[in-house]
Amino acid sequence: MSDGDGNWNLLQRVTLPSSGQVDTIPLYVDAGSVNGVRLVENDTMYRSPKKVEDKLRLLSSTPREAHIEDLLSRTSLRVVAGDRLSLGTYFNAFPASYWRRWTNVRDIRLSVRTKGDGAVVVYKSNARGSLQRVASERVTGEQESTFELSLKPFGDGGWYWFDLAAGSSELVMLGADWSTRERPRNARPGSVTLEITTLNKPDYCLSNLRTLSENLEVLDAVREFLIVDQGSQKVADEPGFDEVAQRFGGRLRIIDQANLGGSGGFSRGMYEAVESGNDYALIMDDDIVIEPESIRRVLCFADYCRKPTIVGGHMFDLYNRTVLHTFGEVVDAYRIQPALPHEEMQLGHEFGVVNLRQASWMHRRVDVDYNGWWMCLIPTEVIREIGLALPIFIKWDDAEYGLRAKEAGYPTVSLPGSAVWHVSWADKDDLVGWQAYFHERNRTITALLHSPFPKGGRVLRESVQQDVKHLVSMQYFTEHGRIMAMEDLLAGPEHLHRLLAERLPQINALRERYPDAQTKDDIDDFPHPKVTKGPHRSVAAGMPAKKDLIPWALRTVVRQLVQKPAPNSAEFPQAVLAHRDNRWWRTAGYDSIVVTNAEGTGASWYQRDPARLREMLAKSTRLHWRIRNEWEQLAARYQAAAPRISSIDAWKATFEKHTIADSKDKS
Repeated sequence: MSDGDGNWNLLQRVTLPSSGQVDTIPLYVDAGSVNGVRLVENDTMYRSPKKVEDKLRLLSSTPREAHIEDLLSRTSLRVVAGDRLSLGTYFNAFPASYWRRWTNVRDIRLSVRTKGDGAVVVYKSNARGSLQRVASERVTGEQESTFELSLKPFGDGGWYWFDLAAGSSELVMLGADWSTRERPRNARPGSVTLEITTLNKPDYCLSNLRTLSENLEVLDAVREFLIVDQGSQKVADEPGFDEVAQRFGGRLRIIDQANLGGSGGFSRGMYEAVESGNDYALIMDDDIVIEPESIRRVLCFADYCRKPTIVGGHMFDLYNRTVLHTFGEVVDAYRIQPALPHEEMQLGHEFGVVNLRQASWMHRRVDVDYNGWWMCLIPTEVIREIGLALPIFIKWDDAEYGLRAKEAGYPTVSLPGSAVWHVSWADKDDLVGWQAYFHERNRTITALLHSPFPKGGRVLRESVQQDVKHLVSMQYFTEHGRIMAMEDLLAGPEHLHRLLAERLPQINALRERYPDAQTKDDIDDFPHPKVTKGPHRSVAAGMPAKKDLIPWALRTVVRQLVQKPAPNSAEFPQAVLAHRDNRWWRTAGYDSIVVTNAEGTGASWYQRDPARLREMLAKSTRLHWRIRNEWEQLAARYQAAAPRISSIDAWKATFEKHTIADSKDKS
């Protein structure tokens, strides 16, 4: 996109929060402390809860931070007389090292349009987070200040940003942006199919459609807005939908299809992007809050990448909006588990306490294996070569796709300054319940396809450990799903498309057989706890010490295998356990216990059943032994089938079978 003079092309504009996002102000603008990241060379002190006072003391020495009345529009800002504000923030600093690493851009221009008296001061940082003053300019009246800047020093990390300092009267920033003389890889902006997969969250989905419809001026590259509705509560039936749909001017389409999970919904978005001839598929979750400028940024960055590149946004906590859930992820190849790219990184960074300039670890560039599909831009060139997602429903589809793309030579970049707000995993426990089936099966499939280690490294060992933990915790419904997952894994990849629509209803149908799968709203819906025989002495508040763990585990498993449950334990629970205390080393010592769920919406009654435990433990042992013995043959089988089952043709057949309706024009 040109900035108007025909020579400079816009990369990133400074943006400010909307009126409904005032709790996110620290992500856009904050106090302009000159010392910033110089406060600490490493931020060990910030990691300790005992140092909260130090964090607050060191944040800033300016008189006050930005207030809502300082935000004049989405692009303009007021600095009151004598104050200083900084744009060295998550959304408004320029991630120079990412542009240096993945694009051909080497020189950029910062333009800042102001009205009033004061100064514009430009800074940069290096990979260690050290602040360096670059340039400054006194401003007066209404004028534009420009700074031409090089990206060459940003090989390992670093950002650019600027501060605004007002003089004796207020200073207003009318707008600011970062641009380059370079042209996109294909000499034009790419076209996009923006697709949202939704399942029974019509209110969230409509809210995001409303946000998109109010920001169409920054979404001109989006040729089609697509909703893949897989639920029974339809977005099109939501009050207000017709009014919002009208704003898209024919660019909104809804596809109703059976619930094929995230992989089925997002693959539909990829498929439709290819069919429409667009350059990118931008896939997004339904239960998010969108920053529209992020969409323009990931598209612009992808256009400038030297080769087709998957570009994703970060995820902030929907319920604590200045908390960044993760800054980037890789897959631990030995364990096939999500991991952090380097040891300095932190999960759940709170920008309201420690800003970007003070978080030294955030200035090192982070290279990732994949990006979560809460917001991810995938070039259709990549889709045509490596296919769509594996048909594996809800878990591991995004990570496996990133690994597959990487092996084909297509990188993934999690781009700072581009993000959505989404419910964090801290309020969920998806390792227990119906999702356990998909965790177990899909993680092992990913190991079969991508693990470089014999027998998948630690995958099978950890799987056995998980089975034992679930069984001694009386989570028999969860374990039934995990056993079913191993049986389906051994049946081979040929059945995965068929299982997309079948397995979840079949798993849910098992709930009535297991008390631990049946949830009631209130604790008082269960019998009052009654102890006729005290819990076993193995009940412990903390995990057994490492030296005691194996003997303790053996005693616990033997007790659970042979000892009868306490009298009346099937009639009365022995205790009520809060979810945060629902740990295997605690639940293993009870015969009957009511446990609340992670969401706080209900509770279930866990009841020890030695006969069921023996049966399930025997099945688990046999299945793990068989998978281990057949690992090489299974790996060859899945690797041979993966291109076929993830192909456009295979998915097309599945879509044709499960499409309920396709509205070409909902506006």
